[in-house]
Amino acid sequence: MSLMLEPNTTQIKEEKLYQQMGLTDEEFATVEKILGRTPNYTETGLFSVMWSEHCSYKNSKPVLKKFPITGEKVLQGPGEGAGIVDIGDEQAVVFKIESHNHPSAIEPYQGAATGVGGIIRDVFSMGARPIALLNSLRFGELETERVKYLFKEVVAGIAGYGNCIGIPTVGGEVQFDASYEGNPLVNAMCVGLIDHKDIKKGQAHGVGNTVMYVGAKTGRDGIHGATFASEELGEDSDEKRPAVQVGDPFMEKLLIEACLELIQSDALVGIQDMGAAGLTSSSAEMASKAGSGIEMNLDLVPQREIGMTAYEMMLSESQERMLIVVKKGREQEIVDLFSKYDLDAVAIGHVTDDKNLRLLHNGEVVADVPVDSLAEDAPVYHKPSREPEYFKKFQQTEINLPEVKDYKETLLRLLQQPTIASKEWVYRQYDHQVRTSTVVSPGSDAAVVRVRGTRKALAMTTDCNSRYLYLDPEVGGRIAVAEAARNIVCSGAQPLAITDCLNFGNPEKPEIFWQIEKAVDGMSDACRQLSTPVIGGNVSLYNESKGTAVYPTPVVGMVGLIEDLDHITTQAFKAAGDLIYVIGESKGEFGGSELQKMLMGDIFGTSPSIDLTVELDRQKSLLTAIQKGLVASAHDLAEGGLTVALAESTFGTKELGAAVQLSGENLVAEMFDETQSRFIVSVKPENKESFEAIMQDARHIGYVTSDSKLTITDQNEEVLLTTDTNQLESAWKGAIPCLLKSKA
Repeated sequence: MSLMLEPNTTQIKEEKLYQQMGLTDEEFATVEKILGRTPNYTETGLFSVMWSEHCSYKNSKPVLKKFPITGEKVLQGPGEGAGIVDIGDEQAVVFKIESHNHPSAIEPYQGAATGVGGIIRDVFSMGARPIALLNSLRFGELETERVKYLFKEVVAGIAGYGNCIGIPTVGGEVQFDASYEGNPLVNAMCVGLIDHKDIKKGQAHGVGNTVMYVGAKTGRDGIHGATFASEELGEDSDEKRPAVQVGDPFMEKLLIEACLELIQSDALVGIQDMGAAGLTSSSAEMASKAGSGIEMNLDLVPQREIGMTAYEMMLSESQERMLIVVKKGREQEIVDLFSKYDLDAVAIGHVTDDKNLRLLHNGEVVADVPVDSLAEDAPVYHKPSREPEYFKKFQQTEINLPEVKDYKETLLRLLQQPTIASKEWVYRQYDHQVRTSTVVSPGSDAAVVRVRGTRKALAMTTDCNSRYLYLDPEVGGRIAVAEAARNIVCSGAQPLAITDCLNFGNPEKPEIFWQIEKAVDGMSDACRQLSTPVIGGNVSLYNESKGTAVYPTPVVGMVGLIEDLDHITTQAFKAAGDLIYVIGESKGEFGGSELQKMLMGDIFGTSPSIDLTVELDRQKSLLTAIQKGLVASAHDLAEGGLTVALAESTFGTKELGAAVQLSGENLVAEMFDETQSRFIVSVKPENKESFEAIMQDARHIGYVTSDSKLTITDQNEEVLLTTDTNQLESAWKGAIPCLLKSKA
């Protein structure tokens, strides 16, 4: 029970208590100027969360403006709960990705679980039924007990929430690097389906209309969660454990069904998730977007704890709650609807015409502030930017090709590197078949989920090689978008759009802000050239621990449309005798590669280069060949290069292998470099001429065999490598479970 007397305005100002909430002296002075007076404790809290980086993007807005956000199929871009893209037949796909990094560093199970819950609400608040979940995870090296604990608990949290709620977790990625040791990244993505007629927005229109609170009761969990996400992790972060919310997936399942039924009612005016900053953000943003105001009586807010103050109720980030606006006089219908699901639906206020957020508590006005000042008027900072010394040094560093004496041993070791190794230990904990629409499960280039009642399907992926971004943020940004598109195309889909989660260190450090600027430049360039606009996302800054920033990690979540189920393609070889082609030439690029990291213990030099014109041409040609039925399997060349991709294409086939002949001046480069815009495909012999006519950059290098062996020879037919594919697959599958069992 809260018995503490809240500080008065004099104490707030003279003792600078606002600083503890995350406001600077200048920001507090701006608030005083807006209000024409000193804000009280509750009002100061409202501004502190709404002006946090997490809610206002005050440090990143100038950079985010660079993204292309429109396109002929974009129905809803950034600014609402999630973005929406047309997929034909009056249907659309709704998707978004968000971070839950800081909470997951402190309380990994609940941090990850509530990250999943929050992103699901963003999608169904648009009126869409969630059909799939993905994630993108980053951890330190899988060697210490702390990292193993975080990894296990985060995966358990994602599984626990997703499995209980009945939405399949169909894909994702996990990477391991020392830069994430103290600050893991946990990004969750949700994809939903909607009919155009059902699209809803979070806007509070209609003076006199009723503001209703629906869902779970409000507690003290998650207070100042948005502020917590807008500062570096430090020695005292464990003390901020109360800032981590607790999720209830069974409650959310009920909330989804109730809200999807609500969407069909013409009594509904607007709906928004109470996410970061809870009641504050949902009420202020809904009013601001509609050009209206809102008055709420906090005595009416359903509470699960005694004696909650206005400040606590407004800043709580308790889960499974929504704010809705309904037509005046129709409230009982809403109460009746939600009562069917044993959920609260309570009228707590109404829409006003004065553009203010007015809060009543215990018979008094406890806050009265302009909604636009909260939602739109946060200061925007143009942070200083400086090219880091390490980057200048790397640009001038000559990379010698690594020396490889034993090709087989090198391949085996690469397949056991945690970033390359099978993530089956992760995804076997996820229910990826619930709802029975999953066509391609985790483990291929992209997941595929069918659109029921049609011949269409959606391909979806999350991608980002942060090592490339560390070496060169602009080039790495281009590669992140291009790799996502390659994965989508390899699955037989046309890339539609992206959602992104920009995970970076402290933007107040000029070198970090330079990384952000350059990465967004590269991503924007790729999005324009590949026609994949950005329809929404999330910025997660201050990802630092003990002064060390994570690698720049702008995760790309991409969705593509498969026009016909017959076009669905996977990475595994299909039949002995099929021809194997590599699309694209090796350039001997090893900067940031898995081989460099494995042999040198670190990454350095320049990242691989990328020509987006070449990338687009190859993607278009490959997709055409797939749609014409000429491609049996397709796999993009990523970490570990050609030899790893060949091995992966045999996995899951039991008896199939590959016999390949390589030519070129440097066989190490041919086998292991990470040159971009390349693919491995297999083609039935009868389709050889038709395929080659479409795919100009394809080079025939070998055949799929029936002997469970991967054999690679040089142009003189000398054997470079021959090994049992089942042995390779066993090493690849066993690597992560083995590391988790070993004692640090």
